[in-house]
Amino acid sequence: MTVKIVHVLDLESGNLRSLYNAVTKLGYEVKWIKTPEEGLDEAEILLFPGVGNFGHVVSNLRDRGFVEPLKAYIASGRRIMGICVGLQALFRGSTESPGVEGLGIIPADLEKFDDTSKSVPHIGWNSAAVVGEKQGLYGLRPSSKYYYVHSYRAGVDSVIKSGWTVATGNYNGEEFVGAVCKDNVFATQFHPEKSGVAGLRVLRAFLDGDVISEAAIFASANAKFTPGLTKRVIACLDVRTNDDGDLVVTKGDQYDVREKSATAETGGKVRNLGKPVEMAERYYLDGADEVTFLNITSFRNCPLVDTPMLEILRKTSETVFVPLTIGGGIRDIVDPDGTKISALEVASTYFRSGADKVSIGSDAVLAAEEFYASGEKLTGQTAIETISRAYGAQAVVISVDPKRVYVSSPSATTHHTVKTATPGPNREEYAWYQCTIKGGRETRDMDVVQLVTAMEKMGAGEILLNCIDKDGSNSGFDLELIHDVKHSISIPVIASSGAGNPGHFLEVFEKTTTDAALGAGMFHRGEYKVSDVKDFLNDHGLLIRNESELIL
Repeated sequence: MTVKIVHVLDLESGNLRSLYNAVTKLGYEVKWIKTPEEGLDEAEILLFPGVGNFGHVVSNLRDRGFVEPLKAYIASGRRIMGICVGLQALFRGSTESPGVEGLGIIPADLEKFDDTSKSVPHIGWNSAAVVGEKQGLYGLRPSSKYYYVHSYRAGVDSVIKSGWTVATGNYNGEEFVGAVCKDNVFATQFHPEKSGVAGLRVLRAFLDGDVISEAAIFASANAKFTPGLTKRVIACLDVRTNDDGDLVVTKGDQYDVREKSATAETGGKVRNLGKPVEMAERYYLDGADEVTFLNITSFRNCPLVDTPMLEILRKTSETVFVPLTIGGGIRDIVDPDGTKISALEVASTYFRSGADKVSIGSDAVLAAEEFYASGEKLTGQTAIETISRAYGAQAVVISVDPKRVYVSSPSATTHHTVKTATPGPNREEYAWYQCTIKGGRETRDMDVVQLVTAMEKMGAGEILLNCIDKDGSNSGFDLELIHDVKHSISIPVIASSGAGNPGHFLEVFEKTTTDAALGAGMFHRGEYKVSDVKDFLNDHGLLIRNESELIL
């Protein structure tokens, strides 16, 4: 039996483990190419993945001597597939990096999404509908949704005019290139390895050389097609060591994860709701759009030697083909042996282990305090800035843990307040949201609007908006908090804390402009499944990803 081999450019950019897992799942062997001399001449199928800044990736190509060999490879007629910035690098240039020349295979430029009317980066599940008669192009189906994460996009008309077949997405009325194809070159702005079954179908079709499949044409022609970005439903798993030293999924009430009962049976032990890898796979199969791990042990020593948590990421990425976020301990640290390790190195380790994003909590608050103390000067040295610069804004999520402080009037505090529909204990009609650190155990003299505004300026790509008052309450999300934060920044926001039933997800999507909503305890306890929430949203007319077909 002939071994099927795929060569992959390894520019040390983002999460390559998931791409490796997807390719091997489809029956192919991966060979990495780090220099033009390491197998480019023998490659017959080449994958070109990339994440982050256009200029960084293209300059990396040039510095490693790949530009001319890649052009020669394409000219030879051998197949190549670009992914995300691997697609963007094929273009002439991008306004993200003025003066930096791309490969110029596609004679057009990329521009930033309009962020005056929508969140940027564009993060989530959107369409890739082929323009023209080539329906079924490499397994693309207009009825399917694919996972995108980018701030810069290519316009459709100029690419079509240059002779390329184009599949489009639509973000709040702004049409953009989701995929392109011409002769031996195929490229997707979305991540097929993170797009569930739909993405694996596309990747398999390319690897097999199945440009047009009759089955896909039939499915495309008869499927209901609603273009646009879906609402994301995210499953979050709080992970920590229990009293026996095992990593388990747990859930707290206002961040207290120990059982209330002190009987002989429980003894006030850490709640054990299941095994992280098994639960993550279950949520993926049930339709979760993303899975988030928050390590609430917070890597009290060194995260780089926290082998069990890294192994959880590696194992999860083998079976879960949607985005994975890891939070806890993403900061500059000193190893127990005295070695200094930067936050960027910590993040890079997680990306290599299978994570797509890192979530930063307490250190974001401390960085914001320094930012304001310096007169709002960016140092370029914070964890947020260094990781964003290397891997792109979309790789940095800020986990915010605020709590309400009631006041009698806005003049009673120097902080940003909201007029609340749920008055305080003394009938106060106003409140401000105070930031906390260390898992909510310590408060800081900073409000949530100050924090998220600073984070956006530093280069964060997304806000995970928790609420200590709502945590474990099953009473619904804090709509006033979400509304306030969404109106303060232009980057996407994930609503968190308080979800107890599918109606709470409908409420937050209908009454706020949040980009995603997260559930935890209601899923862990088996009260509702992710599919229950998505079916409920679908029944009420919300656009969601509904890739119920679990076979390729």
